[in-house]
Amino acid sequence: MILYHGSNSSFETIDLLKSRDKRDFGKGFYTTTLQEQAEDWAKILFDRYNNDGVFIYEVEFVPINNLLIKKFEGLSEEWLYMIQKNRVLGGIQHNFDIVQGPVANDKTTRTIALYIAEIINVNEAIQRLRGNKINDQVSFHTSAAISCLKILRKYQYER
Repeated sequence: MILYHGSNSSFETIDLLKSRDKRDFGKGFYTTTLQEQAEDWAKILFDRYNNDGVFIYEVEFVPINNLLIKKFEGLSEEWLYMIQKNRVLGGIQHNFDIVQGPVANDKTTRTIALYIAEIINVNEAIQRLRGNKINDQVSFHTSAAISCLKILRKYQYER
């Protein structure tokens, strides 16, 4: 499987210690099946934090046996609850090596925030989110999961 990662940092190897905290599926290395989405992520990171530039990584994922993989097929109460736990508590609030599912992006942030603050319930949150275009994300949380990734190429997006 070919995946894409967008970053504002140039690197040669994937280092989980450099991952940002309080992300949808916990601290980890985030990818997507959509190159355009990775480009958007990289531009947003650069706009917020600057750093080295806007970089897109094309990575190959070759799974090994014994990985614990959680796949969300779509918006669900379980998906929203995982996002809430990881964004509020930080770290990794699950036991999976890899998590795949919808991305709660900048367009959905307000709804997620209202749900986390308990201003709206899970059913209302999911109804509101269904009105948005929802892309995907695949996150890697353990060294075993990272060992299944190979960076095929890196290119710098010129702004």
